[in-house]
Amino acid sequence: MGSSGEELASRLTYVLITPARNEAAFIELTIKSVVAQTVRPLKWVIVSDGSTDGMDDIVKKYSAERPWIELVRMPERSERHFAGKVNAFNAGREKVAGLNYDVIGNLDADVSFDAGYFDFLLAKFADYPGLGVAGTPFREESLQYDYRFTSIEHVSGQIQLFRRECFEAIGGYMPIKTGGIDLVAVITARMKGWQTRTFLEKSYQHHRKMSSAKHSTLGIAFDGGRTDYTHGCDPIWEIFRSIYQMARPPFVLGGVFGLAGFFWAAVSRSEKVVSPDFVQFRKVEQMRRLRDFFERLAPWRLLRTPWGRSATDGYK
Repeated sequence: MGSSGEELASRLTYVLITPARNEAAFIELTIKSVVAQTVRPLKWVIVSDGSTDGMDDIVKKYSAERPWIELVRMPERSERHFAGKVNAFNAGREKVAGLNYDVIGNLDADVSFDAGYFDFLLAKFADYPGLGVAGTPFREESLQYDYRFTSIEHVSGQIQLFRRECFEAIGGYMPIKTGGIDLVAVITARMKGWQTRTFLEKSYQHHRKMSSAKHSTLGIAFDGGRTDYTHGCDPIWEIFRSIYQMARPPFVLGGVFGLAGFFWAAVSRSEKVVSPDFVQFRKVEQMRRLRDFFERLAPWRLLRTPWGRSATDGYK
């Protein structure tokens, strides 16, 4: 008889990397969650990206007694952008380069989860040899994913686990200043033939709200639409996505501003931050998901899409 997923998972090894900046308010919750895991990582590298709030002292308190936790200090930088997070992650990755591990995880410093969390995900990697990226949903006071509309193929960036071969095949995270690095990594993995999956049986708590102190809610929506354009979203998909967003806070205006941001980027010819192949792959995926959604609403007839052809044409 073959080994069960749990038995195989016990043989898989993993490492964690946490790029963090000024997360003193939450990082102890994350540390306590990792320390309590039933399957401990070979190494956990916490990269302080120029923190000034005392976060480093919290990490040092735990790493002093646990040699598998290592703090790496990056120099302070005046410019804030998501490419800096990738640089910090890569600094942590260098520290695990010589280890023989199977799975590498990107772990944010503002999350918490139960003691069997990573054991659960390792079992999924053991069960599915083609699984390249895995994670679970998150809980947050102001945001819950609606999986009628959000694909379980997407894995949220707060906790992303990659099979090592997959992460190396996609070339790691792209240093995109405007963000979306987790999204690009997951889609690129599927482009390379790997499976990506959010497993709904478990979840984790995200303690910092997904918002920005520097922008209003409508400003965030506008920026989101602009980012959708630069990251290769299809215009038809964006229209339907914006209609859906209009039914969620801030009602109507959130969807309107998101759509305005998308088409402003299109009119101003904002530069795409991803390759033409990526754009084409993403558009095909989005049209397939849109087709599947409408077919669930009208399964008894061949759906004619609003753009004038069968939803099944060209997407076999």
